[in-house]
Amino acid sequence: MEARNRKLSDWYGKVQRAEIKLPRFQRFEAWDRSRICSLVETVINNLPLGITLILEVGDKEKFISRHLSTAPEINTRVYEHLLDGQQRLTALWRVFQNNYEWETYYVYLKELDEFDGDEEMEDHTAYWRGRYYKKNGERYPLWCDDPAQTLRRGLIPANLLRPEDIQGEIDSWIKLALEPVQAQPGDAAGVEAYYQKKQKVSDAIKDLRAVIANYNLPYLSLPAETDKSVALNVFINMNTNSKPLSTYDIIVAEVESVMGRSLHDLEEDLITKSPEIAHYEEPAKLILNTAALLQNQLPNQRGAWDMDKREMVNHWATLERGLQRMARFLKSEGIFDESRLPTNAVLAVIAALYRDIPESGDKLGQDELLLKRYLWNAFFTDRYENSAATHAFSDFNALKRIVCGERKPDETPYGVQDVPIFAEHTMVEAEELMTAEWPKRASIRGRGVLAVACRLGALDFSTGGRLDKNSIESRHYHHVFPDALLKEAEIESYLALNCALITDKTNISIGRKDPLKYLKDRYKWTTEGIVNERLQSHLIPIRELSNGGYEGLSDAEKKEKLANDFRAFLSARAKLVCDAAKRLADGHQLSVGEFYLNV
Repeated sequence: MEARNRKLSDWYGKVQRAEIKLPRFQRFEAWDRSRICSLVETVINNLPLGITLILEVGDKEKFISRHLSTAPEINTRVYEHLLDGQQRLTALWRVFQNNYEWETYYVYLKELDEFDGDEEMEDHTAYWRGRYYKKNGERYPLWCDDPAQTLRRGLIPANLLRPEDIQGEIDSWIKLALEPVQAQPGDAAGVEAYYQKKQKVSDAIKDLRAVIANYNLPYLSLPAETDKSVALNVFINMNTNSKPLSTYDIIVAEVESVMGRSLHDLEEDLITKSPEIAHYEEPAKLILNTAALLQNQLPNQRGAWDMDKREMVNHWATLERGLQRMARFLKSEGIFDESRLPTNAVLAVIAALYRDIPESGDKLGQDELLLKRYLWNAFFTDRYENSAATHAFSDFNALKRIVCGERKPDETPYGVQDVPIFAEHTMVEAEELMTAEWPKRASIRGRGVLAVACRLGALDFSTGGRLDKNSIESRHYHHVFPDALLKEAEIESYLALNCALITDKTNISIGRKDPLKYLKDRYKWTTEGIVNERLQSHLIPIRELSNGGYEGLSDAEKKEKLANDFRAFLSARAKLVCDAAKRLADGHQLSVGEFYLNV
């Protein structure tokens, strides 16, 4: 077979006309926001992307098929089945439709950025902003849907770049975006400036659209007569057999060539001495990112390439100590492993900062208080939702100045007001927490909710056992309002605020009982006060949980009552978690009782 060329506009048209579909055995969408942005940047910068595989369809489809997510479900003839490349094609389709509910996508153009309220990004960066709904039903942040405010930030909505004839939509958006700067009648200079700006924006969108429409996404094609078993074999082989060299593999070879020492041996010795380090991230990645920061390089692949490998090995003891202290610090903050870590962007920053933090004394306490504030702000702001490596690098340098006691040109010391994560980002609102995803997923906000409960040493509902490093692996993700109960009412149950970590046996004993029933079961053999204490250690609002009485209701009545009860529960718990997160982000310790004084 030979690879064939196909423009992105042609792929888009095939999805739009339902001429290409997915075999049902394909998994559903799996890419996270960062990977989607990386894909969009590859396209708008006209960089090469991997080969896509299709199976041509003859008179009859070989596989039961389905449409790509959110594509028009048109009953028309199918010409192709997409065997490999569905994540890429689905992401591109949805980004250029901008139809993700919980985020909106943009392309950033530096030349159009006139906003001073955020950090400047690199040109042609794909950018997403998380969205959420408030009680008034409006979708926040409001500026995301305001053409004038988005353009002022240098952002072009991705839906204006979709490869179809939408010139009227583009013209309307530009008009609204430039409405605040229209000149008054008689202001010739102002009129001229307005039309120059309008042309500049129009040309920028036109150029981006041309690149996207003409982008070549090559593919291999299996002929329609290909046997079904052969097509499946090809699909399996293309998805599982190839494992390219990683950045770490290549750097290992480079270190051994310049130093005559094995980086694998150094890593193995480190993990043998301090196995807890590997609980938080793949050691290879942690080593490279921390070493890069220690050499004033970005904590990513680019920084790993640019750093001096000889210096990394020569200062291995410093790197090793920083990683060991980082693991101890995270443990002290109730973060016990990678599965419960909201964002790994903080790891290398904390490990590298320990180079300049003493082992004891008041200065240690002062510096670790700063680390604590940094950690919890990272979990409950949007700082690391985009450009995580760049932002981590910027925060690290600002934090290092404080730790090292550096002074500004005017001789005043650097302070938290000079650290971007503190100065430029506000803490999450309760309404946004209500949309946070189930914490088993790699979601900063969802895992942040869980991290607060872990920090409080969440007690098991039945045994009263405290969550700690030794018990974390025995804990299971439990639906506070049972999944089965909510499913009957067609209510989404997989939300972070509906999750608690309890033991497997407790989880099984609760089953699908409504909250009031499993509370009463426990009140029978212990006191109500003790049960409440255990629930409150998870920041669970007792009053809003103590609902039930769904038996005997009609389906409609049950659905309405359950929806109202669940909404009230989520709202109350969101406020408790928000209050706790803000105290942690300010450097305070937590006491469960203080959050229930007015509940």
